[in-house]
Amino acid sequence: MLKLDLVHTLAFAGLLLFVGYGIRRAIPPLARYNIPAPVIGGLLVSFAILFARGQGVTLFEFDTTLQTPLMIAFFTSIGFGASLSLLRVGGPQVLLFFGVATVFAVLQNVVGYLVALPFGVDPLLGVLAGSVTLTGGPATGLAFAPLFEEAGVRGAATVAVAAAMAGIVVGGVIGAPVATRIIEKHGLRGVRARPAAAAAGGGDGVPRTADEVGEALMPEPAAHVPEGEDEESYVLLKNVVVILVAMWVGSWVSAWFTSVRITLPGTIGAMLAAAVIRNLDDFTGWIGLSQRTIDDLGNAALSLFIVLALMTLKLWEIAALALPLVAILTAQILLIVASFWLIFRFMGRDYDAAVMSGGFCGFMLGTTANAMANMRSLVERYGPAPRAFLVVPMVGAFFIDFTNAVIITVFVNLWR
Repeated sequence: MLKLDLVHTLAFAGLLLFVGYGIRRAIPPLARYNIPAPVIGGLLVSFAILFARGQGVTLFEFDTTLQTPLMIAFFTSIGFGASLSLLRVGGPQVLLFFGVATVFAVLQNVVGYLVALPFGVDPLLGVLAGSVTLTGGPATGLAFAPLFEEAGVRGAATVAVAAAMAGIVVGGVIGAPVATRIIEKHGLRGVRARPAAAAAGGGDGVPRTADEVGEALMPEPAAHVPEGEDEESYVLLKNVVVILVAMWVGSWVSAWFTSVRITLPGTIGAMLAAAVIRNLDDFTGWIGLSQRTIDDLGNAALSLFIVLALMTLKLWEIAALALPLVAILTAQILLIVASFWLIFRFMGRDYDAAVMSGGFCGFMLGTTANAMANMRSLVERYGPAPRAFLVVPMVGAFFIDFTNAVIITVFVNLWR
């Protein structure tokens, strides 16, 4: 047995992360379906441990002390994205789309709960296979898994990964085809971009990724760097410290909630603290936060957290839950397929609304990457949809994760 301390474990996770990137490059379908590299690398070890366990062998002993701080750091970065000024800039369409997504996140949990009941399993399994892992993705699923374990859901982390992976694949498979049916049925088309601009993938000025949307709507503030300091290093250091401060303040917030007997994961307090700091800085400009830097730091923390979480996954715990999990996921897929027509109607019954429906499926079953991939495949065939590329990533990347965390916490406290 190989025993790894805190530093060794983190270094091993980092190596697995880049192994995951290598495997994804070598096997194109993994990239096509937006399977995250940290998941590939982490599951590689999980399956190796599962095989060794069958042979009566223990391969590793990990020190996962840093897993929780990395998780909280990622969710803190989500809190910094909850900018009210950004929401206002997006306009009524963003607010409407955000509201619909929030309602469907609630419905996912209600549907999951009701489907789980007849199987005699803990109904919270339905919530775990609801907005936790579908709207939230693997990161949210793994982050909330300990809370569900405490509430009585055995093998919560394994269930979370299985549900999230199924959602990512299905969200990538059905999103564009169902949206295509809407487009064809109503004879909708986008206004064609110039060939050169279309070939450039965004040369027409329309954001193509969540990062591009963030850069367009939340421009980087001027960096006031002390004389003699390197600008990039100073900006990085400042944002690292602000994230740490938000985590520190968030721990007090979480402790207060615990004192009044409200069960919250440690991430919620940090997210709330980060959101307050974000909006205070938007109003005053005192700190000069760089959302791009914060997102980069959050994504780095997320990647390492996912690998660390998956390395210790107990895959053997999911066998008895296979049937109820399949039933719950089937119901969730049907719910989101039904949402296509509602999204189309709510968002204006035009071409952009049809493209948004494909994006909605992507991030409500998988990730924002799924949403963008679905929409890109549609605009390449039918023409640009600038409104869709503004609205969907703003909600999928900046806002829904924040409200989803609150929704999950409410459901766990109500139904545990």
